[in-house]
Amino acid sequence: MNIAGTQIEQTAALTGSTLLDRIFAITSGISLSQVRDITGLCAPTLQNWIKRGWVSPPVNKKYNIDQVARMMIINALRDSMSLDSIAFLMKYINGDANSRLDDIIPESRLYFYFCVINEKSENVISDKKSTELLIDEICSDYKESVPGAKQRLKNALEIMVCSYRAALYKKEAEKMISRIREIHSL
Repeated sequence: MNIAGTQIEQTAALTGSTLLDRIFAITSGISLSQVRDITGLCAPTLQNWIKRGWVSPPVNKKYNIDQVARMMIINALRDSMSLDSIAFLMKYINGDANSRLDDIIPESRLYFYFCVINEKSENVISDKKSTELLIDEICSDYKESVPGAKQRLKNALEIMVCSYRAALYKKEAEKMISRIREIHSL
């Protein structure tokens, strides 16, 4: 299985919760071609997201950790949510992509929480209460920057996890259909 929002294989040593730290351990920014290699997205798609204001533009042709995290989140959710819904969700969490002043959490931290929740739940559908408890546990260290921010974060994470799981189940169903087609030549 790939790490959420990437085309990088998840292993015991490399998970979504460790990926960004490893990438940015030795650099403060990566190029468009490196983002493409990580996400599998084409340059016009990424440039369109910037043009629409969903991701802030690079500085000196380099993307920082939060820009890359935001792209990976959008990419992870787009198989099961419309881009407009994802854009709304990102704005609900952090307002304008071009301003850090209205953020309630850095996107890199949001991506970390998202990946840890998925890793701990092993990407299986669980009941709503179990998911909420896991989100509470993962977000226990989060400090609100404005009143109500923690609840907004929890709401967003619940939507993100549900959407990502739906995409995983959709992919699994497509594999099952392919196997049946191969066997029955329909």
